[in-house]
Amino acid sequence: MTTSTKSTAYFASGCFWGTEYYFMKANGVLHTAVGFMDGHVEKPTYKQVCEKNTGHLETTEVTFDPTKTSYEEMVKLFFETHDFTQTDGQGPDIGPQYLSCIFYSNDEEKAMAEKYISKLTAKGYKVATMLKPASVFWKAEDYHQQYYEHKGEKPYCHQYRRIF
Repeated sequence: MTTSTKSTAYFASGCFWGTEYYFMKANGVLHTAVGFMDGHVEKPTYKQVCEKNTGHLETTEVTFDPTKTSYEEMVKLFFETHDFTQTDGQGPDIGPQYLSCIFYSNDEEKAMAEKYISKLTAKGYKVATMLKPASVFWKAEDYHQQYYEHKGEKPYCHQYRRIF
């Protein structure tokens, strides 16, 4: 009997619907969920977070098989699917809950994120992405999960562009 290996990563890049859309389609990704991280309110609701005073960021939890992909590939996809230079939100979504952030779970993840921020800076980008230690992930209400998959639409706030 073999056991599967799983790793989990957390990314905030604006509207979590668009972030999740790209991650759930990525090679090696086993599961995604959208929710909130980094705030000071326990079990926040979407409505509370949208009031912009809980301190949470809309965050996507990505569970992947490290034998089929890597954390590095997840970081690259994160940067290639949003405007990491925007400081006030993402696209038309303005507010503190839409900021760009990689929540790292260990020193290796932090170092990988720093490596790609350095690569982008070397390419002339002014990177607004924050790096913060992962904390409690509060899953959003069910109607937010796999939103675009259920709607049969594509994100309005995210698009893929090859950088690396």
